[in-house]
Amino acid sequence: MDLSYTAQEEDFRARLRGWLAEVLPKLPPRPDPLDWPGRRAYDTGWQRTLYDAGYADVHWEASPTLRMIFLEESERAGAPYVGANFVGLLHAGPTIAAEGTPEQRARWLEPILRGDEVWCQGFSEPDAGSDLASLRTRARRDGDHYVVSGSKVWTSHAEVADWCELLVRTDPEAPKHRGISWLALPMDAPGITVRPLRTLAGSTEFAEVFLDEVRVPVANRVGAEDDGWRVTMVTLSFERGTAFVGEVVACRRVLGELAREARANGRWDDPVLRRRLGRLSAEFQALWRLTQWNVSEAQRTGGVPGAGGSVFKLRYSHARQELYDAAAEVLGDGALDLERPWTRERLSSLSYTIAAGTSQIQRNIVAERILGLPKGR
Repeated sequence: MDLSYTAQEEDFRARLRGWLAEVLPKLPPRPDPLDWPGRRAYDTGWQRTLYDAGYADVHWEASPTLRMIFLEESERAGAPYVGANFVGLLHAGPTIAAEGTPEQRARWLEPILRGDEVWCQGFSEPDAGSDLASLRTRARRDGDHYVVSGSKVWTSHAEVADWCELLVRTDPEAPKHRGISWLALPMDAPGITVRPLRTLAGSTEFAEVFLDEVRVPVANRVGAEDDGWRVTMVTLSFERGTAFVGEVVACRRVLGELAREARANGRWDDPVLRRRLGRLSAEFQALWRLTQWNVSEAQRTGGVPGAGGSVFKLRYSHARQELYDAAAEVLGDGALDLERPWTRERLSSLSYTIAAGTSQIQRNIVAERILGLPKGR
């Protein structure tokens, strides 16, 4: 597979790099990481800046390769990440672009791109564990509406969201992977209660969401009724495929910073640590090549990442944890100080083998869909 870039792609990279160099010094200071309303305002403001400059549609209208270049160059330049816009830009938006009706695309895509509306993800449930298809949130059809009752947990950015990509069970008699539908839920609808969950680092980017007879228009269903599991696989392929491009670049940058810090504080003299950092360097270089392969595959197949995204997600989750374990080794006692670099990231990294599909689920996907092994009983 050819992983080189065309002249057009390199021209896009050069133009983007020049624009970032011009605009980033003019941005206001970033808000406190624990202030999610402030972060929402900052993140949506950056998204509007991208929109006005013609870069906002790179997540959907551009080829997967241009999307990868955009994320790569943005991270290298230290540009703001998607932040509170994460679910809308990288999950819900691409899903609606791929599966939505013309009316749905017209209604939701432009506000996401402008930074006018923020989305959260309502997939996981307290009683479902890692088995997403065991969800119990019920949607009963009542004329032109669904009446939804149930609860969700680990709902990303629910505290500041306008919309939620919501999975519901529309046919409780169907086998569990059927009878599921994908809805766009307005977060200001009556009957919704949001309770933020506080992480180890003190942040509240996740929440519990309780739904009590919430009415959602049938027109807000993306895909056919009871076909939501297939639509969800489209969402998760984006989540596990191209959404981590910037984070791989960030990890490679952090690795270089760790090596410099180790040289400065004397820990570089430890041959075990040097070997560990060298192995991580090779690991992230391989993950970057795998990212390029996944992007090339998505471009060949029409823009939707394939099961190879699960291979990436599985290895990346563990590599990120290992990276920040190495950071703790470099920092020594400083690794206990939340104000030190990399400490909050280390706490965050603990969730990566759970978020976006647990490592156990990713292994099942790789075994069944790539290796062709039989399903477990």
